Amino acid sequence: MDAECSGWVHDGHTMQPPPDALRAFRRSFYECLNRRRDALFELADAILTADGTAPSPAHLSLQVPHRRGWGSLYAALWRGRIDEEALRKLLARHPLAGTEGEPSVYAVDTSVWDRCDAECSPERGYYYHPSRHSAGQPIVAGWAYQFVAQLNFVRESWTAPIDVERVRPAQDANVVAAEQVRSFLGRRRSSCEGGSAASPLFVFDAGYDPVKVQQGLEGSPCQILLRLRAGRRFYGDPELCDPPEHIGRPRRHGPKMKCSRNEDTHASNALSPSRDLTRLVIYSSLVE
Repeated sequence: MDAECSGWVHDGHTMQPPPDALRAFRRSFYECLNRRRDALFELADAILTADGTAPSPAHLSLQVPHRRGWGSLYAALWRGRIDEEALRKLLARHPLAGTEGEPSVYAVDTSVWDRCDAECSPERGYYYHPSRHSAGQPIVAGWAYQFVAQLNFVRESWTAPIDVERVRPAQDANVVAAEQVRSFLGRRRSSCEGGSAASPLFVFDAGYDPVKVQQGLEGSPCQILLRLRAGRRFYGDPELCDPPEHIGRPRRHGPKMKCSRNEDTHASNALSPSRDLTRLVIYSSLVE
């Protein structure tokens, strides 16, 4: 039986066929799978229908949509192949439901898959983890993956992941993020959503460097918003300072502002981390 129909008939019972949009998406997703496509397709259904966290991949073979044995599951993970670029284009053509007519907002963040006991795992790195500690510190050994997901303005937890890249220990997450955003913008322009007049907004957490991200996306048709850490310092233009009392080298920086000091929250749009690159606007109501 074709994998597309696996959700319609199970144990001889005919189920209600999915809507046309969902059926078309599943068919397009199936076409993105190359080798071991049927096993990979059922594995995806098993992950989506699993109730909670699976202790191991073999437990996913016990899910109702997975009709094969656990050996087929591991063979799909080992020998299966996915057309990554086709899958990325497919996700770019299907924005988050309910966002039609609203500004496009995307979040960029890193998630760590902890591999503390897998000492032979290739290219493990040491990363911050909010819930798991090692030697009393919130640092674990594992693999870091950087996600780009579409958000909406509804107060719910639904998001639409559109891209993911592994960030290796020798790579800079800011550079990888800029490459991901540029690649997605190219796919977005070629999709049906590419005719949107408003530039999409990409939101970054405090772990990203605003200057590196801005320089990496220079000239790209997008907007960026980064959360600054409390101890971040910024300097104004040298013209904002009084002239030096003694003759000497011209000033390189203007007045300093530290985000964690309340007395510095009166700073306004005159401050910029790098002149002629970006203009930073700080509102006193947003700085603690």
